[in-house]
Amino acid sequence: MLAISPPMFSTIGWPFEEPLSHNQHQNSFYKDTVDQLFNFHDQVEAEINSTDPSQSTSSDLSMVKKLVHNASERDRRKKINNLYSSLRSLLPVFDQMKKLSIPATISRVLKYIPELQNQVEGLIKRKDEILLRLSPQVEEFILSKESQRKKHSYNSGFVVSISRLNDSEITIQISCYTVQKIPLSEILICLENDGLLLLNVSSSKTFGGRVFYNLHFQVDKTQILESHILNEKLLSIMEKEGEFLKQ
Repeated sequence: MLAISPPMFSTIGWPFEEPLSHNQHQNSFYKDTVDQLFNFHDQVEAEINSTDPSQSTSSDLSMVKKLVHNASERDRRKKINNLYSSLRSLLPVFDQMKKLSIPATISRVLKYIPELQNQVEGLIKRKDEILLRLSPQVEEFILSKESQRKKHSYNSGFVVSISRLNDSEITIQISCYTVQKIPLSEILICLENDGLLLLNVSSSKTFGGRVFYNLHFQVDKTQILESHILNEKLLSIMEKEGEFLKQ
């Protein structure tokens, strides 16, 4: 039989149960940690369950009201700042270049408004004085322009031509628009006052709105008639007739 040899190292003073004790200590640590986690979870869940829903809703409403109030206050301040900026822009450039506070801006505007009113009153007074001095000249100028305009409008549509048939007879052709039509009696009176004797007369109208007069007169051999002179006489008749119709 083989004899059991003693161990190489002496076991005196070394506990045989040490590994087992270490394992037990680890298991105990893990168990305590898990228990603590479960206990923490239970506490959180209990607190959540114990919270009053009405209190949570009330807190949310208060927060919403606070946010809305802050937003409204920002908008209000922004609008006020824009109004003050617009007010400052009405001041002279010299004042706009200054960094005026809001109270200083209001004070400057209140002072500037009467200054503007005085300037406006001065300009109105000056304008009235100028118009008073120029009114006779302006009136005369307007009447002159109106007379020239009427004369030009008559000339543009009124045509007179003279043809001598022989030593003692002439024909006069007059053309004008219907709206410018002169009474034939007025034309005859005007020409007879110049020493012309009427022999024949005829008239016709066109689709263009014009009237034609063909007048046949007897004249003295020595009498000279010029178209532009006769045209001026007939135009004066037209002007008088137009003023009569306006009345």
